[in-house]
Amino acid sequence: MNRQIKLIVLFFCIIKLILHLIADSHSGFQGDELLHIETGNHQAFGYMEFPPLIGLIAFIQNLFQSHSVFVHHLFSHIASLLILIYVAKTTIELGGKNKAVFLVLLAIIIAPGFGRSQQLFQPVVFSQLFWVLGFYQLVRFINYLDKKSLWYLTLFCILGFLTKYDSVFFLFGLSALLLFKKTRIALIKHKFWLNTIVFVLCIVPNIIWQFRNDFPLLQMTHRLYETQLDDISRLSNVTGLLIAINPIVSLLLVVPALIYLFKSKDKSVVRILSTAISLSFLLLLYTNGKSYYFFPIILTLLPFGGIFWEQRVLVKRKWILYPVSFLLLLGAVLIPFGMPVYSFNRYLEKVYPHEEKEIQGGEYGVKYDEYYTQEKWATTTKALKSVYDSLPNNEKQGCLIWGKHYGQAGAVNLFGTPYQLPKAFSYHGSFYSWAPKGQMPDVVIALSYRVGTFFNAYFEDVTLVKTIYNPYADNEEELYQRIYICKKPRQNFNKLKELFKTRIFE
Repeated sequence: MNRQIKLIVLFFCIIKLILHLIADSHSGFQGDELLHIETGNHQAFGYMEFPPLIGLIAFIQNLFQSHSVFVHHLFSHIASLLILIYVAKTTIELGGKNKAVFLVLLAIIIAPGFGRSQQLFQPVVFSQLFWVLGFYQLVRFINYLDKKSLWYLTLFCILGFLTKYDSVFFLFGLSALLLFKKTRIALIKHKFWLNTIVFVLCIVPNIIWQFRNDFPLLQMTHRLYETQLDDISRLSNVTGLLIAINPIVSLLLVVPALIYLFKSKDKSVVRILSTAISLSFLLLLYTNGKSYYFFPIILTLLPFGGIFWEQRVLVKRKWILYPVSFLLLLGAVLIPFGMPVYSFNRYLEKVYPHEEKEIQGGEYGVKYDEYYTQEKWATTTKALKSVYDSLPNNEKQGCLIWGKHYGQAGAVNLFGTPYQLPKAFSYHGSFYSWAPKGQMPDVVIALSYRVGTFFNAYFEDVTLVKTIYNPYADNEEELYQRIYICKKPRQNFNKLKELFKTRIFE
């Protein structure tokens, strides 16, 4: 990087960090984040929904003993800045200069999909990071055919797999290296089977964990297709993707990137990269993943879009940079659709009317729950506290809280300490692995959304004591949270865990 490019990258890193910190100040935790935070208290070689790396990151954040959004987004923000830096480095490695880097980083900033996916403490942002780092090393290996780049590529493939299983799409794209003589000879020369062995050895503990736990990944995938993915058409997926990354970005960067990739005269490098990207994309399209699963692929495409403008257009017509930049800046109006950079009241006034959702019995159908969860979990923990305090002292002994949804159990464990609440357990998702053993206490406080008589099967006496209304829920099920006092359990914890063995993802 020359000095000018470093200043461009620094400028966009500062802008991105400011946006994320503003969003932190306006938001609470998204439901899945509460599960990810809890994994830090249960180190393992795997979890029901994802590989182990998120648990290690959560463990480090949990050392601060804080329930602050800022603290638990610390590594997400670091990852988002590294994504900017390495997308810029990839652009340079491909032959781009300052104008290409400027356009590419501006495109990332204004994409609402990147804003949200890189804001939350989820495996998604780290998956994007390792995909970008892996792609950067892939470009370097194709350029220099050196052993160092190959080993770095191996490292980021390992970290990617241990972060999120969608890394298999990136790995599938790497098979392009075997299709071209240039890279195939280099792989054989550097004994690439050693890299393969190291990769396998590093992921084996997670595979063993999956085997010992009856491959929950397959259970989750089956449930995901059953409840969500089978109802999504591939066309709507691609359409959703183009909207999520901002229609202006799609038009001005993604389309030119595709033109550059498939019309480039540089056959030695670009053809290999275009094949790798195409293989990843086609496999992902075939499996019909959600639109945000494609985000890492878009991050690898954007550098080619920036280079297209710089090398094909701006060489003879430098003035075009200004209208193109202006149009991209106009796209910044979509940033609030991906990140809570507005206060909640301003969001309801300015953004919500454009994505309004009518929920029978609700006041607003807010798309993303992090906009309002500060208030939601404060109200919930206070209600649980009043129910717990109402119990006689003898019933408080050993009392636990059963969170029907892992987000509810995670919220109790994160926010309940100042209220001196009992710990929560659940049989939903990864909480299933951490469920208690032995005898159940005589009294359990249950927290759920709408479940009807769900708890009656497990206790002789179930009493609904509180109902908490959520006017912002975007589905009818979550309009109300219900708190029950459950007495006289019909089974012990061991039996209960056996009963839920095939119901982890319900």
